[in-house]
Amino acid sequence: MTAAVTVLGTGCEERDRLTFPTPSDGIGPVTTIDQPNGADTTVFPGADLFINGNTVDPDGVDTVYFFVIGGNQNFSPFSPQPTQTAVRFGLPLTTFGHSGETFQIQVYGVDVLGNRGGTSTRLIHIR
Repeated sequence: MTAAVTVLGTGCEERDRLTFPTPSDGIGPVTTIDQPNGADTTVFPGADLFINGNTVDPDGVDTVYFFVIGGNQNFSPFSPQPTQTAVRFGLPLTTFGHSGETFQIQVYGVDVLGNRGGTSTRLIHIR
């Protein structure tokens, strides 16, 4: 009977607790464009116009995508290394030589779990 007590005594020692990954919120990153402030902006051609903003996600931002429709300008996607929960961006748009054109800027993010966030947009009219 003593041996059985010893075996039971070792079975009640502290054990590793099971851990489970925190589930995703299922929502992609939130992207905001801070500058220019309005959704529809008119500028004069000349110097570069900077589009500034941020993408935020508590799961971590994997990639931020940038699209410029009009103006023949492209920007590569940005993947922060290491992964961050907030990513600031600034895009220099060339306005020189684009008088009378309209650019549509689209920016969105994807988190580390593959959830795509909503697209933030701006219309830029060049006089």
